[in-house]
Amino acid sequence: METKIPVGILGATGVVGQRFVQMLEDHPWFEVAWLAASDRSEGKLYPEAARWRMKTTIPARVTDMRVSPAKPEGAPKVIFAALDAAFAAEVEPRFAEAGCAVISNSSALRMANDVPLVIPEVNPDHLKLLECQKWRRRSGGFVVTNPNCSAIGLVMALSPLQQHFGIDTVMAVTMQAVSGAGYPGVASLDILGNVIPYIPKEEEKMEEETLKLLGKLDGSKIVPAPFGMSAHCNRVAVEDGHTESVSIKLKKKAAANEIIKVWNEFRSEPQELKLPSAPRQPVKYSDASDRPQPRFDVDAGNGMTATVGRLRPCSVLDWKFTVLSHNTIRGAAGAAVLNAELLKVRGYLR
Repeated sequence: METKIPVGILGATGVVGQRFVQMLEDHPWFEVAWLAASDRSEGKLYPEAARWRMKTTIPARVTDMRVSPAKPEGAPKVIFAALDAAFAAEVEPRFAEAGCAVISNSSALRMANDVPLVIPEVNPDHLKLLECQKWRRRSGGFVVTNPNCSAIGLVMALSPLQQHFGIDTVMAVTMQAVSGAGYPGVASLDILGNVIPYIPKEEEKMEEETLKLLGKLDGSKIVPAPFGMSAHCNRVAVEDGHTESVSIKLKKKAAANEIIKVWNEFRSEPQELKLPSAPRQPVKYSDASDRPQPRFDVDAGNGMTATVGRLRPCSVLDWKFTVLSHNTIRGAAGAAVLNAELLKVRGYLR
């Protein structure tokens, strides 16, 4: 049996950090060996430092672990990072400089020219940017990021359409779950019975990251996708699952049955390689007139499948549809774990 790779989690006490702990509990390739968080958690046993918010019990393996300082000394060489952006901008480069492979969920470095922003089903070729990173040349370390939790579901739905028909214009309106704000997140008196039509920097992230993800690798840079993109982001009183209403204009005319077919048949490298966290069907179309819904569809593919529904003509653009994705699994921890699996198969985690 192959020895598992020891991994560390930066930001292990937060909601996404806890999701990493949960998802890695029985992972066939990776084993949690180190947990780190802020100064206030340092030295505490993990169950004391983390107010456990997952629906499963806390894994026995981490109950006796103490939280380490967020420093590369003593850390494993593979690090999953779930840090606040400002802290990540300072800390993640230190770990990369120390020779660590940093697989980040933070927004801090996503738009850096030499940092791959990756969805393995969509743009695995962007990993070649790693060879341009100064950290990799000096120490062997590097940083790879996954997208914003609202961008990832949208891009999974757009990628098959871009491949087959080309995209001219996209407009997206999100209804984003409260878990996307972390814990304790949005105050109950702000969100109950309410919709908050503002999430700081979210619209900018969706627009910029979508174009980078669907852009083309040109030597040592990414040329952003050339279509128009507009996003409106809202926080709603849903626990898990970001729902998005999307209107799209295609470059090549397509019938509804053709669009649905390319969604349902969409497969890529993670499915071909049978990566442990890859869903068999990354994008699934629901024929029900009132789906997808977070209550019923958010856990599709163990939270790694984007569910699309309500495809219908748009009187302004060409088509409109709804897409739902799990924001803390496919939109956060699960996305990073899948990136790590792809990195391992490609030989980057030796």
